[in-house]
Amino acid sequence: MSTPTSDIAFTPNVKALQERFGSRGSYAKMEEKGGFKQKITDDLVAFIQERDSFYLATATKDGQPYIQHRGGPKGFLKVIDQEHIAFGDFGGNRQYISYGNLLENDKVSLFLMDYVNRRRIKVWGTAKVIEDDPELIEKVACPSYRSQPERAFLIHVKAWDTNCPQHINPRFTEAEIEALEICPSCEPDSSI
Repeated sequence: MSTPTSDIAFTPNVKALQERFGSRGSYAKMEEKGGFKQKITDDLVAFIQERDSFYLATATKDGQPYIQHRGGPKGFLKVIDQEHIAFGDFGGNRQYISYGNLLENDKVSLFLMDYVNRRRIKVWGTAKVIEDDPELIEKVACPSYRSQPERAFLIHVKAWDTNCPQHINPRFTEAEIEALEICPSCEPDSSI
């Protein structure tokens, strides 16, 4: 049997802890079916297209982790094909920590949150920063956004998985709250 994709996260130590705390059996059944998903599905495409932010984790060559928030207009994280996603690197604080980490360790994780619907997706992969591919940089651009990409981050998706909604507190953007507000002409009847 081939190695399940979930081994990207379920190391021998993790599996030992799952065994110790009683969850190993259910994960072993998932692994019998191959583990986490690898190919980007239509459902994942739809989920990604609705995100206006995500968290990106990188690490130095000696394993010092770093996590960074990435944001932009809905859909700024682009699906390139069934194995690749990409996003434009918009100007920010100019520390270049994620970029620098990728020069010595290409492993990444992404955490995509849908706070309103209490859904989250984890993505594992490898990444590289592309500065000399005008076609890709144009593909990750968002024409109506106030900033244009200086470069592109291209991620080869190795595995992805969803999480349960437990412990996700719903959060709403201003636009989502405004969409829920009662229209002024629909004021409730105060005589009731």
